[in-house]
Amino acid sequence: MRCMDNIVLGVLTEKLVQFGLTRQEATIYLCLLQNKDLSGYEVSKLTGISRSNVYSALASLVEEGAAYLLEGETNKYTAVFIEDFCENRIRQLTRLKQELTTQIPQIRDNSEGYITISSHRHIMDKIYNMLQHVEYRVYLSMPEEYLQQFRTQLEQLAAEGKKVVLLVSAISEVQIKGCIVYLSNKKDRQLRLIVDSSYVLTGEMTGDITDSCLYCGQKNFVNVFKDSLRNEIKLIELTRTNKKLE
Repeated sequence: MRCMDNIVLGVLTEKLVQFGLTRQEATIYLCLLQNKDLSGYEVSKLTGISRSNVYSALASLVEEGAAYLLEGETNKYTAVFIEDFCENRIRQLTRLKQELTTQIPQIRDNSEGYITISSHRHIMDKIYNMLQHVEYRVYLSMPEEYLQQFRTQLEQLAAEGKKVVLLVSAISEVQIKGCIVYLSNKKDRQLRLIVDSSYVLTGEMTGDITDSCLYCGQKNFVNVFKDSLRNEIKLIELTRTNKKLE
């Protein structure tokens, strides 16, 4: 296999696993991408994986649309371009999503209990999902580097006529079209999100797997949280007014 840093190789392998490949299949797929048409024997020699496992993985890669079989006196394999493989898999999963959401019965109302969302990735996913279901208004305060990742979604909500209120650091230069922005002096790493005065997501965001947030639809909790955020906004407005008077 052409020279590839082991750390980079490991990262790429983990990303391919997210697209449905096993780690062994991902290793072999990367080998095919880095080398022109290869036989099973050549793949085994380059990767150090046993020939029996290589042939089994190659058959799976062909079946999964990640490789093509070149038939000949000696069968060889070539990789499907990474862009094509990813797009094909996304298209397939999108189609499956549509089928599942229409075929599987489910209770639409969210739980009113207290749910813990763990790890940064899952928290980001939850924020995305909550924003997807905004009907009227959303209040959001979070570290700026993560806020930027929701820029397009927030601007779309504002363009649809939904109220989008953001609390950002006073030193922030964030500009999100159509949103109401309040500059806060808080310098913490807290996430505070309220959707339609019905659901709250709050906790610390550091970007680490140990991050943890609380999700709740319990009315009393939501009202207390909403009042706290409203008071903070009023304080910001008063401070801003006093500065103008000075």
